[in-house]
Amino acid sequence: MNVSSHKIIFSDARKLAKKIDKDSINLIVTSPPYPMIEMWDELFHKLNPKITKTLIDEQPDVAFELMHKELDKVYDQCLQVIKNDAIICINIGDATRTINGLFRLFTNGARTVQYFLNKGFTQLPSIIWHKPTNSPNKFMGSGMLPVGAYTTLEHEHILVFRKNKRIFQSDEDIKNRRSSAFFQYERNLWCQDIWKIIGNRQKNTNASRGRSAAYPLEIPYRLIALNSIEGDVILDPFGGTGTTTIACVALKRNSFLVEIERNFKNDIINRIKSSFAEIKEFNDRRLLKAMEHIEKRKSNNKSIKYLNEVLNIPVVTRQEQNLTIPILSDVVNINDHEISIIYQR
Repeated sequence: MNVSSHKIIFSDARKLAKKIDKDSINLIVTSPPYPMIEMWDELFHKLNPKITKTLIDEQPDVAFELMHKELDKVYDQCLQVIKNDAIICINIGDATRTINGLFRLFTNGARTVQYFLNKGFTQLPSIIWHKPTNSPNKFMGSGMLPVGAYTTLEHEHILVFRKNKRIFQSDEDIKNRRSSAFFQYERNLWCQDIWKIIGNRQKNTNASRGRSAAYPLEIPYRLIALNSIEGDVILDPFGGTGTTTIACVALKRNSFLVEIERNFKNDIINRIKSSFAEIKEFNDRRLLKAMEHIEKRKSNNKSIKYLNEVLNIPVVTRQEQNLTIPILSDVVNINDHEISIIYQR
């Protein structure tokens, strides 16, 4: 397969089941707006004006639950389009906020887990995304005085759920699974439960969208590489700036991106079209690190038994022998909301 397809749906994700076929999605990778984070108040107001009233009336627990009820409506739609063995990965952070003069934590991660467990999903080991910052005002509370010097909140949750284990039976799936393997050094890094990755800056803008809170490409790239194979279909119901789609392009997966704000269309399309250099740099870095890993093993007198003939490099394990890093060739406009990517490999 040397082509991938990417469809952008500008719609309210609470209605996405009308736009995407049932039983068509292998993997969901997304980062929703975080309830009780002030930069998302305006969006939640549009989804349900009652939320704003509860905030004005200083009813934080009611507001928190109403916000999650709106996210639940999106997840309800997602469950209608996923395959029976699909995996769902959700990046969400907890929130801190002062209401009624009381500073407190709002546990978005725990509330999200509750939803999926109630729907019969199994939770797989989750990941802590550690987002270190050197901001001088990151410390909260009473400074150097007890009591009231609060710990910094420099992590987010990457929650992983599924119902049924995937079984690879067809020759094509088995072949694609082998070519979608990752390097041993990546397994050692990606399968740790703490990812220390610098986050993109969350900001308000005057551009086509009033806010930007995209996660860095490294996050969806790892999640997609770990939880899908070439040719799979990935969904991001909170599409934002299109980062999940860029990762799908890089890894030769198909994708659906759902975004509520139509005036973000040109930004997303242009970003995908201009992503080839970023993707090449990202994939070249993967290969360079793989070679560094091999050289390190050699310097420690560890044997290297296998050769990846596709990449023409030595590899550590048999499972890496068919590993392929896609090479992008061209982008083709199918229509205003769909593009295809053509690959050399």
